[in-house]
Amino acid sequence: MRTEERTWWPGWPCPVAQVLGPLRHGAGDPTFQREQGITWRGLRTPEGPATLRLESRPGDGVVLASAWGSGAAWALESLPAMLGALDDYAGFEPGRHPAVARLHRAHPHWRVPRTGLVLEALLPAVIEQKVTGQESFAAYRRLVLRWGEPAPGPGTARGLRVQPTPDVLGGLPSWEWLQLGVDGARARTVVGAARRAAALERTTALGHAEADRALRSLPGVGAWTSAEVRARAHGDPDAVSIGDYHVAQDIGFALTGERLDDSGLLELLEPFRGHRYRVQRLVELAGIRAPRRGPRMAPRTHLPGWRG
Repeated sequence: MRTEERTWWPGWPCPVAQVLGPLRHGAGDPTFQREQGITWRGLRTPEGPATLRLESRPGDGVVLASAWGSGAAWALESLPAMLGALDDYAGFEPGRHPAVARLHRAHPHWRVPRTGLVLEALLPAVIEQKVTGQESFAAYRRLVLRWGEPAPGPGTARGLRVQPTPDVLGGLPSWEWLQLGVDGARARTVVGAARRAAALERTTALGHAEADRALRSLPGVGAWTSAEVRARAHGDPDAVSIGDYHVAQDIGFALTGERLDDSGLLELLEPFRGHRYRVQRLVELAGIRAPRRGPRMAPRTHLPGWRG
């Protein structure tokens, strides 16, 4: 199979692993692998599946990219946006809060990615709704392994996979979703999204606010899911994850030393409107977590697909 290549000079010390980190859904994500400065991704592009290999050489200021499959050219063309080249810092003033200023100094080169692949981001986001990470990552992994396909070229030998097609997702019956560990509500949302995949992909041409409205017009997609998608597919620096219990608490703890709810989080981040997701991700990169209290939320073991 033909190998297509691209050498990209970002113009800044691009931290590839940091930028692409949110695209990985659990350590066992079949579409994502990382090893010693090299990242592999299995993608379903508008032109077909692709395997993408990225080698970061920060000392040389270069990213070496190779791609295989019918979507290879698309993947290489989209590489700069995927690694944050379109991210706009205009209006971001980290000095408005001393903790944000410190976080930004620690990670000055991180950028918001823009993959341009809406369903790719929406599928795991829906599966992650209101369940533990352990449960959602396992369900997503089973779905991709069972109904996806091998990534082309060397991706096949590596065990890399590509997400299922919209037609496959839209045609899966309810019992198949249950076997995967996905309940009816989330399954209906994915099926509905898959059947509107072409319209969803067109939201990348919209402004961020309009894209948010379009995504939330889909039954089962609320503020949290829309934000998860826009932070990955649309490159929206303001897509803060409202509705996420831990995000509000962690950001509140990082900036004030106190736990916050969503209303308190929005008040705290108001000076950074337009860049609220940027603040969220800086806190995540710093590894700051509010001390956990009480028992952890337990995975639901009653669904047929649960295997731990």
